[in-house]
Amino acid sequence: MFRKGQSNIQLKSPAEIVKMRAAGQIVARTLDTLRASVRPGMTTLDLDEIAERSIRDAGAVPSFKGYHGFPGSICASVNEEVVHGIPSAERVLADGDVISIDCGAILDGWHGDSAITVAVGAVPDADLAGMAVCEEAMWQGIAMLRPGNRLGDIGQAIGGYIASQGRYGNVREYGGHGIGTEMHMEPHVLNYAQTSRGIKLVEGMCLAIEPMVNLGSRHVVQLDDGWTVVTQDGKRSSHFEHSVAITAEGPLVLTARAENRDKIADMGLPDPGF
Repeated sequence: MFRKGQSNIQLKSPAEIVKMRAAGQIVARTLDTLRASVRPGMTTLDLDEIAERSIRDAGAVPSFKGYHGFPGSICASVNEEVVHGIPSAERVLADGDVISIDCGAILDGWHGDSAITVAVGAVPDADLAGMAVCEEAMWQGIAMLRPGNRLGDIGQAIGGYIASQGRYGNVREYGGHGIGTEMHMEPHVLNYAQTSRGIKLVEGMCLAIEPMVNLGSRHVVQLDDGWTVVTQDGKRSSHFEHSVAITAEGPLVLTARAENRDKIADMGLPDPGF
């Protein structure tokens, strides 16, 4: 299960990747439900309750709830909150907000992890542009998940794309990660890199790719609650994530949603089975 010489990196068999896709589908369906539910006037705790019900009704367990004491089934990060926002009955969504929803589920011992950023009502064009840059940066990183490439190729692809799109902040303090029988595993996946270095990617690795793009500076700070990460300058942020398996046929997006079908086909990636 673990690669010889790199004992911390878990490799999955084709049968185990099928199980991870099943967990990923639960996350995907939950995010679809949450996207459809988002509207002005609801609270982030309302969304959390919808997510937990969706995950448990599918026979899975929310992987975030209780993780190092985290109280929610999702991370709900609004506007200047980058990641790890705690769902709250006091946080009411307003028209013009943007919200990052990060969701994880465990099914039969295997994890799925994915995130989307959603516009609440009508939002400024600058926010929509930032969201588009972040999502495409994720896909640029996913495209590098092929046997023989290096870990640094992922960061180069993500960081290079963000830099090419204008004066956006590419958050460096947080990044992607391995995923499998645990939510966070080796290796850590940077969203930037100067050179194509690092471990060689091989079949059976499963990685969560998750850039975070700020409309201003890349710098962030953590609030006193010990979880919520916000932009240092108070400007808004976007966050997208997919869990992906490295296969001989190319990157298999384990948390693919129906709306990703055309993108996956255009990129020539393996059909995850929608």
